[in-house]
Amino acid sequence: MASNLLILISDEHRKDALGCAGHPIVKTPNLDALAARGAHFTNAYTPSPMCVPTRAALACGDHVHRIRHWDSATPYDGKQRSWMRHLRDQGIDVTSIGKLHFRSAQDDNGFTEEILPMHVVGGVGWAIGLLRENPPSYDAAKELAADVGPGPSTYTDYDLAITKATEHWLKDRSGSENPWAAFVSLVSPHYPLTCPETFYNLYDPADMDLPIAYDPAERPHHSELSNVADFFAYDKHFDEAKLREAKAAYYGLTSFMDHCVGRILTALEASGQAENTVIVYVSDHGDMMGDHGFWTKQVMYEQSAGVPMIAAGPGIPQGRIVTTGATLLDLAATAVDVTGARHDKLSEALSGQSLRDLATQPDNKDRTILSEYHDGGSTTGTFMIRWDKWKYIHYVGHQPQLFDLDADPDERLDLAANPDRSNTISMALREGETRLRAICDPDAVNALCFTDQKKRIDDLGGEDACLHAYAFNHTPTPSEQEKMREGSAL
Repeated sequence: MASNLLILISDEHRKDALGCAGHPIVKTPNLDALAARGAHFTNAYTPSPMCVPTRAALACGDHVHRIRHWDSATPYDGKQRSWMRHLRDQGIDVTSIGKLHFRSAQDDNGFTEEILPMHVVGGVGWAIGLLRENPPSYDAAKELAADVGPGPSTYTDYDLAITKATEHWLKDRSGSENPWAAFVSLVSPHYPLTCPETFYNLYDPADMDLPIAYDPAERPHHSELSNVADFFAYDKHFDEAKLREAKAAYYGLTSFMDHCVGRILTALEASGQAENTVIVYVSDHGDMMGDHGFWTKQVMYEQSAGVPMIAAGPGIPQGRIVTTGATLLDLAATAVDVTGARHDKLSEALSGQSLRDLATQPDNKDRTILSEYHDGGSTTGTFMIRWDKWKYIHYVGHQPQLFDLDADPDERLDLAANPDRSNTISMALREGETRLRAICDPDAVNALCFTDQKKRIDDLGGEDACLHAYAFNHTPTPSEQEKMREGSAL
């Protein structure tokens, strides 16, 4: 039987910052309650630890290297069919409310309607990230530390507007006999780490947990990770006091986002549609919050590449902990499954699986999950492979990394860095590369990416234009972008 689908997606919410994940500090009562009446996917990952390529991959239900939306300056443009269009073409109402981070509302992104959409700046996005062969200094990194603390922000104001619009939309759909799908996208807890005072005050900076590998001597010694850390250089702007304030603000923003989710779920109940609606909560990627010396995302540690994922509703068992690997690419298959849309050759070729299937089938440790990164700060393609207890990270032209997440959940011990490897480690390294090459040739993908990005740089007017014409730290809200357009027209 066809059901409605309500996808709630946040931005930059790390997978461990949930009460239901066992976090000792953060308060997320609404998401915890959702997990209790549904399934919590504890090994879920983003297709790329960066907003724009992830959202393109999520829309298409396919890997970044296959759709070739590599980076933050190559946003989804509607040319490749999205799962939203697949549903809409069969008469299913598919509405977005909030952040999309596609190219433009003028493109046919597949939605019946886009309410309060946030797209990339100027239809271009963050072009500085294209300059990977000749990376500039990225001075905007210091803004992350400068914007920490209690107070209002355009992002939290935007989230409140998204929440209110969703409440009205759900009320208007009350009594609808036809299945619908809604993609509701909040921005919190994405930086700036400026948090409404009520939620900031839930956390005392003095009680905050210090990051993993807070001592610089414990941090990774890897050539490509050093390139990423040197480019963004967020960590040098955080002393311990500022770090604790940043964590309090991040947890506060997480609780604020949870509050918005709670309002939306209450509105769903009030509309009388909750019993016939599958609810999926995810984030587009995580946030390092100082772990291993990194802030924001861009790397393949669990806090960045891992995502929270919860599903509840018809066909999903209650209180289920799913350890099978999952990915945001699974949302496309889930949408087709839940709404009862007909399959065709394209939808049958989707890379993902329905979350309802994953939640009802026995856990499968052998499922292979891929995440990849080809954006700012990196000098080469990065590919993460997850299966069983292993995480293998392949850097084209650099040494790989290997972690045993059962024995080392904090990823402090890179097993590939030990020249005196056991047979087990050597076999896991070979298995990781074999699984990667069964999906793609990393060298060929890396070469294709740099070719595409060189053309994109030329199309935008060259390196100088990328460096100066499209410089910003975080995407302005729709109202801010409108003011920018009005100002440029004067």
